[in-house]
Amino acid sequence: MPPVLAYIGIGSNRCDPANQVRRALQALATLPASRLTTHSPWYRTAPVGGPPGQPDYLNAVAAVETTLSPDALLAALQAMENAQGRVRAERWGPRTLDLDLLLYGSIIRDDPYLTLPHPRLHQRAFVLYPLHDIAPDLTIPGQGKLTALLGNCSFQSIMRLDIANEPVTITPPNPLPMEPYLNPPS
Repeated sequence: MPPVLAYIGIGSNRCDPANQVRRALQALATLPASRLTTHSPWYRTAPVGGPPGQPDYLNAVAAVETTLSPDALLAALQAMENAQGRVRAERWGPRTLDLDLLLYGSIIRDDPYLTLPHPRLHQRAFVLYPLHDIAPDLTIPGQGKLTALLGNCSFQSIMRLDIANEPVTITPPNPLPMEPYLNPPS
């Protein structure tokens, strides 16, 4: 099977999120039958849904070339989450690590185990902006051009972090509103 390009959403808002995201990227770089090709800058985002008062998230997107099947890749991502202390106690609740299989090539799939593309990808700024950073010309199967999806995405409090020059700290909860990402793609 030739390699397929898969995109993986990464998020954390518990137990040192910067370290959790770093460890996730390291784990993705050692994924069997796969190669981490790139990852986006990191974003600080307000939680979407879930219980009130939870800390902001640190989010990114990674691109991986893989010969793993979608099911095997999803199982590997869930094993990584578990290795980093992920507990699935509350839907959209705080988590040490969340790895979402966003896209697997151009596959469209919807079954009890896996939905591709990720079912809420097109609605979430915390996925669309980092995805745009690494694949600006991408077309989301069944949804359309990534740039069009960004233009239709509802507002979410999001801040791109310059990892080289800014500390990455996430403290619960953020008492001040964050500035929106001010340089949307054209």
